Amino acid sequence: MKSFSRSLSHFFLAFVLASFASVAPAVFAADQSSSVQKEAADIKVNINTASADALAEILNGVGPAKAAAIVAYRDEHGPFTSVDDLIKVKGIGPATLEKNRHLISL
Repeated sequence: MKSFSRSLSHFFLAFVLASFASVAPAVFAADQSSSVQKEAADIKVNINTASADALAEILNGVGPAKAAAIVAYRDEHGPFTSVDDLIKVKGIGPATLEKNRHLISL
């Protein structure tokens, strides 16, 4: 009986390893595909014309409230003359600006 149990354990282990080997490449490929899609989706957003929804969708770390603050600042003070002007918007700090600089246009 021990021999049968040992054989069954080995079979089960082989089955699990074989299953993992067939699934792992697909999972890894999906992870790579997601990162490639994200890089391809790195489009620029014009902070002088974009809606709050567009700003929230494209900019990292900018949700609906910060996006609305950007639009409100723009409506009150006129168009941004520099990407660095975003620092003047409440809730947008240097870290947020730097991680989005490559996504922003005027």
